Formats: sequence, structure tokens, C-alpha cells
Amino acid sequence: MKKGKDLFTEIRGKKPREPISNTNLLMTITICTFIGMYMIAMFVWGGGFLNPQQFLDLFNNNAFLVIIACGLTMIMISGGIDISGGGITALVTMACVVYLEDHGGTVAGSILMALGIGLFFGLLHGILVAYLEIQPFIVTLAGMFFARGMVTIVSIAPRTASHEAFLSLKQMRITIPGLGYYGKTGVFIPAQIELGVVIALIVVIAVAVILKWTRFGRNLYAVGGNSHSALTLGINVKRTKFFAYLLAGILSGIAGYVYLLHTGAGDAANATQAEMQAIASNIIGGTLLTGGVGNAIGTLFGMLSLKTITNIVIASGLTKPYYQSITTGLMLCFFILLQSVILAVREKGAVGLLPEWLKPGKKDKKKNRI
Repeated sequence: MKKGKDLFTEIRGKKPREPISNTNLLMTITICTFIGMYMIAMFVWGGGFLNPQQFLDLFNNNAFLVIIACGLTMIMISGGIDISGGGITALVTMACVVYLEDHGGTVAGSILMALGIGLFFGLLHGILVAYLEIQPFIVTLAGMFFARGMVTIVSIAPRTASHEAFLSLKQMRITIPGLGYYGKTGVFIPAQIELGVVIALIVVIAVAVILKWTRFGRNLYAVGGNSHSALTLGINVKRTKFFAYLLAGILSGIAGYVYLLHTGAGDAANATQAEMQAIASNIIGGTLLTGGVGNAIGTLFGMLSLKTITNIVIASGLTKPYYQSITTGLMLCFFILLQSVILAVREKGAVGLLPEWLKPGKKDKKKNRI
């Protein structure tokens, strides 16, 4: 009977549905969660949630965080961790402002400086973690303290950029056709995004392509799944980890410049707690701390979910910062528990209760055996 059914399927020209991978399943859950939360917020609280500009401000205010989180996605997939992104971001903002204001710098020179700072930290972290095999948490913790300390060495007092060419770049806005809102005077105000949002979306797409369609991306998943098995398959584990930290460092440098484009100021307090928010965005987006599972698109929606729940808490009248921290903590616990339950169900005895498309695919089964 089963053979006849398979023959009938072949005659009709339809292939059996490919089971969804762990990475895509967790990403789908995050996307659905974000859409559900935002729709509930629109119906229950209305107000700003119905304003297209407030939605776009999720991107405007957090473009730098998306870039840091995407770099962290590659590291977490490989089984590592990086908590230096916020410190590097702060150092880039201060160094670039001082260069522009005190040394007659150019916009191009400040961009190169941002990339250079990110490259320096990426090289340092990559060598120490991949080749000297020092614990990544210790290495990047030291990098975070070093970067934060360097900010005050560059300038103790906060600095604001007044460079004409930089300000023209900072004030650049892209209007979204057909989106906007009516002000109190009845005038239609078009919705706009900043230049940093475009850069952040390009980074998300680039990282997603790298992870999905390049050998380096596949190596990251293999190393994160099981580094010993990856080594026996001929994958250069050390080099893979090195480039993960190198790219994350460069992205942190880019994030710093995007942050500067948004605020126009250098300050030791810039990007405070950005490291923890980047980790939270990854976890909510479906990237596992154990490695081997994750996606840049999921990370983007993880950030959107994190910031949306914060806006919901504020809209509910709970404006104290500790309420937002409590909500973030509860949200993280929920997603970690959800991920653990789903993966346990898919990989163990309860698989038979799931529909065919939710069962582990061949890649997931192979990874589990490894």
C-alpha cells in the first residue's frame, strides 16, 4: 500500500514535503511572535503603534544593534560568544568625532578609522580565541573593558560632531513612498528612515547569504554543531573561528559609525548594554548558545520583538527602567524554554506526535549523530 502511495505521488509529480530545519523553525517562531505582538499592540493600545513612523523608528533607533547582533550571530553559530560590541561601538563614536573636530578629518577618513578599529579588535579576538584557544568570554570581556577605557582616554568629556560634511550625511533621510501620518495641523508627514537603516539591512542580507550559500557559512554551522567532527571532515576549525571573530569586529566598527550617524555624538556611555541586547536578540531570534543553529533574519526579528515588548511595557504605563529589564528577562526565559522544549520534542521520543513537516530533517538528524 505504501509503495502504491509513493508511486501515485510520483505520477502526480509531487515530491514529499521537506521537513523544516531547526534554524528555520526557530526563525519562523520568532517572526510569528513579532507579528502577533505588534498586531495585539495595534488593537489594544493603538496610538503610536498605528503610526508607520514609530514602526520605522524601531529600525532607526536600533540599526547599530542589528549590525552588532549579526556579527554575534556568526560567532554564536560557531559555538563562541562576544560581549565587546558595545565597547567597540562607543570607542568608534568618540574616536571619529575627535578626528573630525580636532584634527580636520574627512568623512572618508572617519569611515576608514571606524573600520580600522573594528578590524583591530576582530584580529585580536580571533587570534586569542581561535589560535591561542583562550576562552572567548574572557577575551571579549577584556576587549570590552579595554575599549570602554580607551573612550575616556580619547576624550573625557562627551563630544558632539559639527563637521559640515558629516552633518549632511547624518541628516540624510530616505522617504518611504505611500507611508506616513497626519500631524496635528492636518499636514501629511511622510515616513522616513535613516541611512544607517539601509546599511543595517545590507548587513543582514549579506550575513544571511554568507550563512546560507557559502562554504564559510556551512563551516560555521558544522563547527558549532561539533568541532571535533568538523575537523575530521577536513574543515579548518581554527580558521573558521578566526574569521567569525574578524568579521564580527569589522561589523562592530560599522555599527559604531552607524551609531554616530544616528546620534552625532561621542560619549563613554554610548551603546551601554548593547552587548547584552545583541545576545538577547540572537536568543529570541533562534540562535542557540550551544552553537550550530541560527540565522541573521531571525536575529533581525529577535531585535524587533525585544524592542516591541519594551514599547508595549511603556505604553502600559510601566515607564520605570526596571520594568523593562524584568520583561526582557521573562521574554528570554520564555524563548530559551520554548527552544529547549521544541528541540527536545523533535529529537527524542515525541517526534511521532508531530506533523511530517515539523519532524527533524536529514541535516538535523546528521548533526545530532555528530
